[in-house]
Amino acid sequence: MTRSAKPDRQLRLGTRQSPLAMAQAHEARSRLCAAHGWDESAVELVTVRASGDKIQDRPLADLGGKALWTRELDAWLAEGKIDGAVHSMKDVETVRPASLTIAAILPRADVRDVLVGAASIAAIPRGAVIGTSAPRRAAQMLNRRPDCRIVNIRGNVATRLAKLAAGEADVTLLAAAGLERLGQTDTGTALDSSDWLPAPAQGAIGIECRSDDAGVQAILAAIDHSPSHAAIRAERALLLALGGNCHSPIAALSVLTDGQIELIAALYSPDGAESVTGSARFDVGDDRVPGLLAKDLLVRATPGIAAVFAGGPERGS
Repeated sequence: MTRSAKPDRQLRLGTRQSPLAMAQAHEARSRLCAAHGWDESAVELVTVRASGDKIQDRPLADLGGKALWTRELDAWLAEGKIDGAVHSMKDVETVRPASLTIAAILPRADVRDVLVGAASIAAIPRGAVIGTSAPRRAAQMLNRRPDCRIVNIRGNVATRLAKLAAGEADVTLLAAAGLERLGQTDTGTALDSSDWLPAPAQGAIGIECRSDDAGVQAILAAIDHSPSHAAIRAERALLLALGGNCHSPIAALSVLTDGQIELIAALYSPDGAESVTGSARFDVGDDRVPGLLAKDLLVRATPGIAAVFAGGPERGS
């Protein structure tokens, strides 16, 4: 464990204001202070209301995509208002500014999706309404249950559960990691990740800082979890090579065993009718293989899948 003197001034970590984002920021602060032997007063949490939190009546993909979660924090990093930004890594665009770097990935939590409103996918009533704004979850569900209907439900965990209780949908899907961080582990039924792949980077918290700030990078390095970082790096490399965007239904998961990564991925057409799956095993640090897996998936993709993977790497979406 690294031990260092209390910094001359508070380290400022930026975070969105949502309950889940705050829980993630508190975890990051606790880990930093434990690693360096600091009192928690050494790290200030600076909150911002992100664009994605302000607009909840339309799908994120129609509003500018994942950039809506990072835009304000990116600006604050550039202006020096904060030293680091805490992110849910599945919400971070694949292509990031060269001026920023992902300095730490915390130990990855539960990667699974949780089904709320039914005991299993098979138990969902015929013709049920599925509430989700995620293209990946919508396509996966329609692939398994084409009889169901998708409606857009956005918002934080409490908002989505309230909408479900109000009858806006019969079933919804949430991330197990988010529920765990909010102390709601008794909510719904977790789906087996070997059968129902999660979103790339699901369950991972990352901390980003300025690329030219070596001091902050060194501080954050103390809480970087190498296995989790390797898994997230592989999944993000796959996303980059696929050239998808915020409308592209992509599911992926990296499993680390004995210094090797098994990367499993699936692509879907938006209506779930078409899918293609693949996997690759490679040594940790071999950045070529995710790209080769992406190429293989795209070569085998049907026209309905290929149509949503033609927009180039994900930048603002």
